[in-house]
Parts: sequence; structure tokens; C-alpha cells
Amino acid sequence: MKKHIPNLITSLNLLSGIVAIYLSFNGNLMGAAGFMALGAFFDFFDGMAARALHVKSEMGKQMDSLADLVSFGLVPGFIVFQLMQSSPNLPEWTLGTLNLAPFPAFIIPVLSAYRLAKFNIDERQTDSFIGLPTPANALFIGSLPFLISGFYSFELVDLHNYYILLVLAIVLSLLLVAELPLFSLKFKDLSWKNNSIRFIFLGLSIVALALLRVGAFPIIIVIYVLLSLVQRK
Repeated sequence: MKKHIPNLITSLNLLSGIVAIYLSFNGNLMGAAGFMALGAFFDFFDGMAARALHVKSEMGKQMDSLADLVSFGLVPGFIVFQLMQSSPNLPEWTLGTLNLAPFPAFIIPVLSAYRLAKFNIDERQTDSFIGLPTPANALFIGSLPFLISGFYSFELVDLHNYYILLVLAIVLSLLLVAELPLFSLKFKDLSWKNNSIRFIFLGLSIVALALLRVGAFPIIIVIYVLLSLVQRK
């Protein structure tokens, strides 16, 4: 029985992603982002459960990637698509009656799939990452509807602007597949010497979340990339 527990948790991640897609179709982007975050919660605990129960399997690994593609690839792609579609300066790139302008958003799920497939066969990514992890990218994108809706009183850039959304979609997608070494949050021990970069990141993240709540996620992802670059040097 215990061997099925991690896969059950992974299934909850997948279910969260499916619900998020449904909500995005209906224009409820904050709800979609909320279920995507719930999927990230389950994604964190399925691996933990597999290690704790000593039931890691190839089946679980593949199922995890498929669930991640839905929750952290398709969902952020649909969120950006809907944001682009509702942008006041959406250009008219028509093919018949179809406006193609929002469709670049789907570069996100395409490169997310490549990122996940690469992760499964890349032996360099056992204790660290090469390229931005798909959950991190998804949480960045999931915060955008909250910022655009006026949930916060600040907005560093005009996220209603189609071209800013387009640049974000392209840059974040390229970060997914970039040959960019990024540290993981796996602690082998609790010593400062071996985990200083992780402790610094967690401390800054907690402060950002306390001050900005959901709006902190873009800042946290930027901090994560910058600290990884500092560590590399």
C-alpha cells in the first residue's frame, strides 16, 4: 500500500493543474494561480514521501514529470495567453479570423516539456539544477494576475502591456532550458559552511513574502538566479 502513496500525491498535483486550466479558460486567473500553487505543494511532498517510505520508482519519476508538465507548463502558458488576450495593446496578427498574437505564450509549455525531459536524463542534475525549474517559473507567472488585478498597490512595470508579457514569456522560457547552474534547496546537513547560499536565500525569501505576499514571487525567483550566479563565481 505504501508504494502508492507518493503516486497518489503526484495525482493530486495533476488534478490541481487540471482544475487550474479549467479556471483559466473561464477567466479566473487568480484561482488558476492558486490551484497551480497547490500543485507545487503536492509536488514538493510527493518526492519527500517517496524518500521517506523508500519507494522511489521509475514509474513515479515519469508520472511526476507528466504532472509537472500540466501544472507548471500548461497552466502558466494558459495564464499568459489569457493575459495577452486581454491586453489593451494586443496587436492584430491575423490568420483568417484567428488572431495569432497571444499564441507565443505557448512557448512556455513547449520548453517546459523539454526542460522536464532533459531533467530526467541529465545526470548533472542530481544535487543542483541546470536551467530554471518549472515550478519556479510557474510561481513567477502565477503571481502576475495578482499584480495586474490591483491586488497590490505597486507594479514595477506595466504588466497590462502585451509586449512586456511577450518578453517575459520568452525570457522565462529560455531560462528553463539555459545551461545555467542553479543551486537546489536540498539540505544534506544544517551547517552554515555547506548551506550558506541556501540559508541566505530562505532568509531573503521569508522577508519578501512577509512584506509582499504573493507579489514576492517574481522577486524571489530573481534573487534565486542572482544568488546562483554569485555562488558559481
